[in-house]
This record gives sequence, C-alpha cells and structure tokens, in this order.
Amino acid sequence: MSAPLKATPLVAPGHTRPVTHLSFSPILDDGSFLLVSSCKDGNPMLREWTGDWIGTFLGHKGAVWSTKLSSDAAKAVSGSADFTAKVWDTYTGAVLHSFPHNHIVRTVAISPTSSRILTGGQEKKVRIFDLARPDADPDFLVDNNSLSHDGVVKSVVWVGDHTGVTAGEDGKIKWWDLRTRKLTTSLSFPSPITSMELSNETSRLVATSGKTVSFIPVLPTGHDGAGTHTLTLPYSPSSASVHPILQDRFVTGNSGDEWVRVHGMDGEEREVLKGHHGPVHCVEFSPDGEMYASGSEDGTIRLWQNTPGKTYGLWQGATNGH
Repeated sequence: MSAPLKATPLVAPGHTRPVTHLSFSPILDDGSFLLVSSCKDGNPMLREWTGDWIGTFLGHKGAVWSTKLSSDAAKAVSGSADFTAKVWDTYTGAVLHSFPHNHIVRTVAISPTSSRILTGGQEKKVRIFDLARPDADPDFLVDNNSLSHDGVVKSVVWVGDHTGVTAGEDGKIKWWDLRTRKLTTSLSFPSPITSMELSNETSRLVATSGKTVSFIPVLPTGHDGAGTHTLTLPYSPSSASVHPILQDRFVTGNSGDEWVRVHGMDGEEREVLKGHHGPVHCVEFSPDGEMYASGSEDGTIRLWQNTPGKTYGLWQGATNGH
C-alpha cells in the first residue's frame, strides 16, 4: 500500500508582518472566487483562488485587522488601527470611502447589496454606515450606556437583509435588527469571544471562545442557544472554519503553536498540518470546500488542499514555495 499523500500547502508570500484575518468571496458568476487578507503591515491583499496576487490596497496607516469582500467581489471593506474603515474598488484598488473612528477598528462587514457596512472595535461600539450617504453620521447599535458590548468588539457579520451579529470580549454574541437598531437576542459564553465568522453555505456562525468552538444557527429560534453545537478542544483555538459543503469537519488555528488542525464534528483530531513558522491567527475554508487557507504570525498565507493529490486547478503542476 502506498502511504497517504501528505498535505503540502501552497505558500502565498507578500505580507511583511503577521496575517490577522482571511476572507474568501462567495463563488462568483464565472465559478471562481477571491481571497482577501489582512495584515499588520497595513496593506490588505487581494488574490485569485489559486493564491496568485491580484493587487494590494494601499492607503491605511496602521495594522489592518479585518477585510471582507462584497457578494460580487466588486468592493472590499477594511478596518484598521489607524482609526478608519475604508471601502475599496477591487478592480482599480481605489479608496471609495474612508470612515473615521475614535479608536482601532477591529472588524467590518458589508451588506449583501453592498450598500451599507458595519464596523466595530476598541470603542465597544458598532456603527452602521450608508455608502449612498457617506457624509452622513453613522447609526449606532446600542444595548446599554451607549455601548454595543462591554468589551472590545471582535467580530461583526451581516446576515441576510436586516440582521447584524456582533461578538465581543465580554463573552457575548448579539443579534440586532438593523432596521430598528434594536437588540433581538444574545448568547453568553464564559470566556471572551476570540473569533466569529459567518459560514453562509451552512447557515451557521462559527465562534471560538476559550477552549471551545461553537457552531451557531445564524438566526436563532430562542434565547437559549437552541441548535448550537459546542465542542471543547484541548487547546484554545484562535479561529475556526467549517467545511461549507460536507459540514463533516472543521479547521482551526491557535496561538499556542504553529500548526493547523482538522477536526471531525465530534471534536476528534483528524490531521495536524505543519508548515507555518509562527502561531496561526486565522483559518478559512474556500466556498467550494476544496481547500482552506491559514494566516500566521510568520507573515505567510498557506493554502491547503482538502484532498491531497486531487487534480484541482491550483495544485496541477504547482511547486511548493517553502
């Protein structure tokens, strides 16, 4: 019997500082998709699904903590330590809008119609900006005392037309009706939320907190977290992403070592993938489930094939870029 093929990642270089966040676009009309990366070097990068560099968004003056693409990938929105959120044209790289804040912007989201954005960060406030009225004051999502959370806002996502979901270091995930800007429900965790990503294909949120990873229905039916599946791992994940098609596994990074791990949905560890030379801050499955990307303190992005050896455009004849 031949030994199983070992996963050899493609390395996407270019960043000069730790990679803080990764986000894929949905599958686009031509069947392809894009990847956008955030980095402490302040220069988000846009890549083809193959990992090939398309362009760098130049304009931030501080670390970039979060960048996401619109549903058609025509726009990108980024949040930075320079106290701004910016909206970009992904075809030209031009800044379309720059929205000032009073502190570091840690997380951003863009509506399905690309008409509004959500931002959150060190101010503990979540803002809604209308891109059709960029000079207007933003609206705020307020729970108590003019704040959205009692801790740094670590993640915001936009669900459907009218729902925003926010996660904070206060251990709370909150759902908001963006029409009324009112809190509709919340879920509490004993530890700070370290990451929360929207898995559109599975209609779930994937959140990490302490040593747990939770898979949460995007629109909860009650106040008790009904339908939430939580696993406790032997380490503290920094980020997690579920397979968008099979939904039978999830991938994690963690800040305690340099490895990417694949777990079954029962929590069993299936694979430990070595390649990074620093802690892994972010992981994300591609929308077709054929690969996942990891970003590290080492400044690189690695693209891992889900089925090593499978003929899939990007690995055909590819060389490993260690």
